[in-house]
Amino acid sequence: MPSPRLRAPIVFACVVVLASLAARAESAFEFDYPSRFGRVPAATYDDEGNRIGDADLLIERQDDGKVRIFTLSGRDGGARTVASALFAPTTRGRSMRLVRQESRSFDADGRPLGRLELDHVAGIGSCTRPDGGARVTLPLPREDRVVNVPMNLLFLPLVRGEVSSLQFQLFLCREGARLMDFEAWVAEDADAAAARLIEVGYGPDFGSVISLVARNFVPELTFWFDRSKPHDWMGHRMPLYSGGPEVLVLRDGVPSQKLADAD
Repeated sequence: MPSPRLRAPIVFACVVVLASLAARAESAFEFDYPSRFGRVPAATYDDEGNRIGDADLLIERQDDGKVRIFTLSGRDGGARTVASALFAPTTRGRSMRLVRQESRSFDADGRPLGRLELDHVAGIGSCTRPDGGARVTLPLPREDRVVNVPMNLLFLPLVRGEVSSLQFQLFLCREGARLMDFEAWVAEDADAAAARLIEVGYGPDFGSVISLVARNFVPELTFWFDRSKPHDWMGHRMPLYSGGPEVLVLRDGVPSQKLADAD
């Protein structure tokens, strides 16, 4: 056992190491500031293009300089997901990093399915069950690439043609807390192009060859952006939650039927 004379330096060294690790815990992504703030009018549609509920996208700048994104989508009175992301300015002040993400889902009867939380400063992801069971946590990589909520900002380098693909991770709570590698790319879609949209597809990243095959066996995960104003999110297609119903969430004015019918 260390002598009393040695204990103080040892404790001090441990504190320094822990503080250093905590200081380096952060998202690896730097995001552009949104081109505009406020509420974006949108709605939720089923996979046949029928409007089934409201949707909400709110981007706001807080008094402390942080930026918050809030989203809601789903069927009126039924399955839905509520999510948010919080960003803080980087030291240079020209971009921002994720500090927190959160999402809550509800089934077709409106019953809560649990809460997913990501603390990028502490470097912890967690899943909380709706029945009051134990909270399950998972350490995030030191410079994590975990993005569950603000994909409309994550995909901008693809939309602007700065990169041909983009690798990131999703944090999942179904079947236990875990991370899954994902890849995004610009898709070629005649219907999207005719509607003056840029389509971004994304899916699990199992490696270059396997991923091409796997794209045919996973839900169609898609985001659309305005070709003339790349910063403008126009809609997306995804399950409301892991294993949940697949929906379209579209900005008002985007042709729901054409995109619902697209392959």
